[in-house]
Amino acid sequence: MENKEEHTLVPGEEVADDEGSEVDPLSDPEERRVLFAALDSFRQYRQAAHYNITHLRRQSFYSLPSAHMELLASESFNLPKTLDAVDAAIDANADIADTVLALGLDMYGLDPESTEWRGAATSQDMDKVRSTIRQLYRDWSAEGAREREACYRPILAGLNRAFEHVSPSKRSNVSVLVPGAGLGRLAFEICNAGYAMEGNEISYHQLLVSNWILNYTSGPKSRSIFPWALGFSNHTHRSHQLQEIQIPDVWPAEELDKSCKTLSSELHAYQRMSMSSGDFCVLYKEERYRAAFDAVTTCFFVDTAPNLIAYIETVKHCLKPGGVWINLGPLLWHFEGGSPEKQKISSSSETGRENQDRNQGIGESGSFELADEEVVKLVEYFGFEVIEHNPVHGEAGYIQDPRSMLQNTYKPSFWMARKM
Repeated sequence: MENKEEHTLVPGEEVADDEGSEVDPLSDPEERRVLFAALDSFRQYRQAAHYNITHLRRQSFYSLPSAHMELLASESFNLPKTLDAVDAAIDANADIADTVLALGLDMYGLDPESTEWRGAATSQDMDKVRSTIRQLYRDWSAEGAREREACYRPILAGLNRAFEHVSPSKRSNVSVLVPGAGLGRLAFEICNAGYAMEGNEISYHQLLVSNWILNYTSGPKSRSIFPWALGFSNHTHRSHQLQEIQIPDVWPAEELDKSCKTLSSELHAYQRMSMSSGDFCVLYKEERYRAAFDAVTTCFFVDTAPNLIAYIETVKHCLKPGGVWINLGPLLWHFEGGSPEKQKISSSSETGRENQDRNQGIGESGSFELADEEVVKLVEYFGFEVIEHNPVHGEAGYIQDPRSMLQNTYKPSFWMARKM
């Protein structure tokens, strides 16, 4: 926003340690390592993308037999020109990465030239920064509206049904928790509907980008990204790979100002939107969060649990009696296979934080996978009444190019449960 002091939507991020207490991420060695790795991955994005995406391809191209190389360099194909265009797209994406990095360094008071945080990123962190930038397509572009409509609209509609007795002007009295808030679009939409919203996210990559998009963009469609530029497969036309997307589709500050006036909200959005950083199962089991929220909304989230029971217990702990849990998503269990998979992904600094052997939160030992009907039974076992359940709620993509020759489509489950 133009005025940081006046318009910051998410004024601060609460970071929790293993005991659920607030910590300064720079004072805790593990949080410090994870934060530095995330920041460094944004710094390395430009150079790594140019090297891995175009430099290596140029090497392969110039290794071709001369006749083949000349054919592919001709006007009909002009692969060197394509690689030049991809380089330009990488630079546009990298400009956003640099902006996010500068904001992050300033937020945490770090010296941009310090070697303390440089070089901290792993290959998994680099994968994460690439996917996070690409996720801006899903959450903050007009072109990503179809994906959002399939996932966020049912949750918002369910929330409005659950609190239909509350007038829009008084929705600020309804507190909603959004675990796995990601880049903040669902959280923004809930706040924009008038509710008091608290988002939670464990990934610093996601938190850093959501901070930028919510608080520091200068207007709608003020920046460009090229979400498909780094991939060369399954394009019917080269122009699809090089599609330019403008973000954000809406300017958060402007939209929230409008909705406050339209709803005659008793509290402005700046007073009812916040974000926390940390392990959902640790932070929200703390005593101060007992019966703190009227609703919990989860979107493409429950299958991130190695132990779903821990998630259910946490939701139950922080929901008020009579509060509702609204969920939509598939069951692509992220920890399928148990400990070997945990060991595999723990080399990432980001997931390493999630998988510490600390016997609590998402990092506790053990894992299992359930079918949708079993998930619902488990929720009911822990004292919830499932008041709505649609095991196949339409179809939804996830950061999917609709023109790609390869389409991955989910048929997510939707359910709403009330804490008894």
